[in-house]
Amino acid sequence: MDMLDGLLDGPRARSAFLLRSIMNPPWSIRIEDESPLTIVTPINGWAWIIKPQSEPVRLVPGDLAVVTGPKHYTIADEPGTEPTVIVYPGQRCTSAADGRSLVDEWSLGIRTWGEQAEGATVLFTASYERAGEVSRSLLAALPSLLVLTRQEWDSPLVPLLVQEVGQDGPGQRAMLDRLLDSLLIAVLRTWFAGQRDQAPAWYRAQGDPVVGRALRLLQHAPDHPWTVADLGRETGVSRAVLARRFTELVGEPPMAYLTGWRLALAADLLCQPDLTLEAVARKVGYASAFALSSAFKRERGISPQQHRKLAASA
Repeated sequence: MDMLDGLLDGPRARSAFLLRSIMNPPWSIRIEDESPLTIVTPINGWAWIIKPQSEPVRLVPGDLAVVTGPKHYTIADEPGTEPTVIVYPGQRCTSAADGRSLVDEWSLGIRTWGEQAEGATVLFTASYERAGEVSRSLLAALPSLLVLTRQEWDSPLVPLLVQEVGQDGPGQRAMLDRLLDSLLIAVLRTWFAGQRDQAPAWYRAQGDPVVGRALRLLQHAPDHPWTVADLGRETGVSRAVLARRFTELVGEPPMAYLTGWRLALAADLLCQPDLTLEAVARKVGYASAFALSSAFKRERGISPQQHRKLAASA
C-alpha cells in the first residue's frame, strides 16, 4: 500500500448525512456542523461557497466541492446574502432570524429539504460527521476547499447517488455510505492527479527516482526497522545524498516522515475497537505498546487510549 492508497483506503462512512436541498433566492446557509468533510454539488441552479480567508467559489451543475472542517462556512445564492439558515452539529438546523427549528418544518420527504417543493437551486450535500470516518492523514493532505469543475472531471456516481438518496429500502443506508465512499475516492484520485501544485510535497516527490522509491519503501513497510542507511542502499545512493534529497523534496527528513506515517496509520487503526494497542504497535513498526504510546503522546499531545475514546465518542 502506498501513501495515496493508504489515504484513499480511509473513508468509511457510517450512516453519513446526505440531503437534497431545494432553495429559492435569496438564500444562505451558515454551516456550523463541524463535520470533518463534506461534499457539495448543485444538481440545478448554482451555489456559492464562502470560507474565511478564501475567495468565494461559484458552483454550477457538474462542479463539485470538497469542504474540510471543522471551520464554519456558508453556502449561498450570492456571496453577499445574509444567512437565513444555520446548521449545527448533529445536523440541527434553525432559522437565522428567530432560531426556530427547521428540521421538520422544511422536510419535503426522504432526505429532501427546503422551504418549498420547487426551487431555482437543488443542492446535493453529503457529510462525514464522525471522527475516524475520514483519516486525519487524508484531511491533513487536503486544502480547506477543493473544487473540481465540470470541465475537469465527470462521474456517473453523482447522478446515481442523487437518484438513491431519495429512496428508502432495505440496506439503503449501507448502499449510500458505500456510494459516498466511492465518490470521494474518485474525486480525490482526480484531484491528486491534476492538481500537483497544490498536492502535498510527498505526493509530488513520488516522481523522483530516488525519493519516490524511498517513499514507497516506507509506505509499503512501515513496520520494518528502517534507517537512513538502509534507504540509501535500497535506492542506490549514499546516506547523506538520500537524507538531503529527501528533505529537500518532501520537506522533512526520512525518519521524521516515517514517524508521521506510522502515527497516522496508528491513529486510524485505533478507531478499530477489536485491535489491541499491542497489535497496533506491531502493525506500524513499534516494538511495544509502551513505545507507541510514548511516541503518540509526544507527537499528538494525547495518549492512544485517549485518542481511541475521543474517536468512539464522536
